Amino acid sequence: MTITAPATGATRPSPDSMRRTSLAAGILYLISFVSIPSLALYNPVRENADFVLGAGSDTGVQWAGFLEVVVALAGIGTAVVLFRVARRQSETAALGFVTARVLEAALILVGVVSMLSIVTLRQDVAGTAGADPASLITTGQAHLATYDWAFLLSQSLMPVFNALCIGYVMYRSGLVPRILPTIGLIGAPLLLLSDIAIFFGVYDRAAPIALVAALPIAAWEFSLGVYLTVKGFKPAAVAALTATDLDTELSPA
Repeated sequence: MTITAPATGATRPSPDSMRRTSLAAGILYLISFVSIPSLALYNPVRENADFVLGAGSDTGVQWAGFLEVVVALAGIGTAVVLFRVARRQSETAALGFVTARVLEAALILVGVVSMLSIVTLRQDVAGTAGADPASLITTGQAHLATYDWAFLLSQSLMPVFNALCIGYVMYRSGLVPRILPTIGLIGAPLLLLSDIAIFFGVYDRAAPIALVAALPIAAWEFSLGVYLTVKGFKPAAVAALTATDLDTELSPA
């Protein structure tokens, strides 16, 4: 029988390092809500088919795009910060969470590029000699459609997989009150069904039923962010993770 010496504090999470991890994750989760104003800031593009010809202001669209970039980076940050904690419970779920967050961020950036392309058309093409207004409007609407589909696949569909992966970890580990991941685990299939309905044109993503279906996931992510920021991981669950690591290190080879 070979006994492996207990790992040093660098391999097992200390309460202080776990608190820093939970605080960073909580803040990043809350930052991921800063793009909420972008829904209103994008309205001039949505409400004016001739926006690309000069109607409305560019500034709001640019700020909305900037906020969504922040959200994309914050989303990746939550996965990176929580990875070392999540993998102690399930490496599969931890990798799934990172993958879903990266894919979500990539699709968010696709949407941002589409919206900023409309601004570029407006600034650099609309006023030039020989520009065809009808073609510009058609191109602008195509970019808007790209944004809508990218939004559905990123900020609506990917949170389903985020909730399933990190919600499973948080529920099994007990690092946060289990009512919080329960909300996410219940909301995930509801949002998935709603996204499928939107995908096949049953109703629009702005329909009231779509907004209701998205509320549980939004509540889960916001409440997780607040809890991790204010309270941090539950000490008993942190101690259990540490004890599990130590048992693994002392197990016969």
